[in-house]
Amino acid sequence: MKVIKGRIVKQISNDYTVQALEDGQVYVCKARGKFRKMEISPLVGDFVNFDADEKYILDILSRKNELNRPRISNVDQAMIITSLKSPDFDSNLLDKLITIIEFNRITPIIIFTKADLLSALEKEKLDKYITYYKKIGYMVLMNTELDKIKKLFKGKVSVFTGQSGAGKSTLLNHLEPSLNIKTSEISLALNRGKHTTRYTSLISLFGGLVADTPGFSALSFGNMTNSDIRDNFIDFEKWRFGCKYRDCMHNKEDDCLVKKKVKDGEILLSRYENYLNFINKR
Repeated sequence: MKVIKGRIVKQISNDYTVQALEDGQVYVCKARGKFRKMEISPLVGDFVNFDADEKYILDILSRKNELNRPRISNVDQAMIITSLKSPDFDSNLLDKLITIIEFNRITPIIIFTKADLLSALEKEKLDKYITYYKKIGYMVLMNTELDKIKKLFKGKVSVFTGQSGAGKSTLLNHLEPSLNIKTSEISLALNRGKHTTRYTSLISLFGGLVADTPGFSALSFGNMTNSDIRDNFIDFEKWRFGCKYRDCMHNKEDDCLVKKKVKDGEILLSRYENYLNFINKR
């Protein structure tokens, strides 16, 4: 038995491509049956010990985080690819993604796409969102800012996520044309993209590793509590200790400073409405 430490860089069905950390050699491995008994599944991004002779994953090492949709672990930053049109801008999905990513101690980076499709009136309407997310501390870029985006990858494990049809695969192809990742047209009837990526893999890119992951139209907060959701709205945190109640949920309580800041326009109304939607529909 030759035990080596590596990282899972691709999963297709029950085959796991593991890259050895020492020399970069890749092995296609199966997972030991013990993981099924333990109700644990290896994930792309996992650091593992594996048998290089028999091609079996022996141990999954401790994860710093993991995402359920997409299924990936040990992520440093998440590029949230967000369409402004075709499909239309969806603030609810964006805020849901940001909240889940923050909860998992992953740095969110918002990348807006398809600004060229906006009319002048639409652009004026959507500029307030772009300005606000920047103001509260998020890195916000347009998909045309390729040089700035490339610099973000070095030394990081990044995941691309966001709406179906927002342009995740297209952006990766623009960043590195040799990737030649398959894309498909938008379904006009559904106003969302067709799912084109069939598996998750980590790609070496600009000094880091990047995951191109399947698009999705459904997302769950999983094991997050309402308090977890509240605590990961970073624009609320600035004001929450000015509320009357120490554990204020900024919902039906009186003397809530967060609600006052919404009325004053210091907190974006859509953010607050999305927050209420998240905590009241659980």
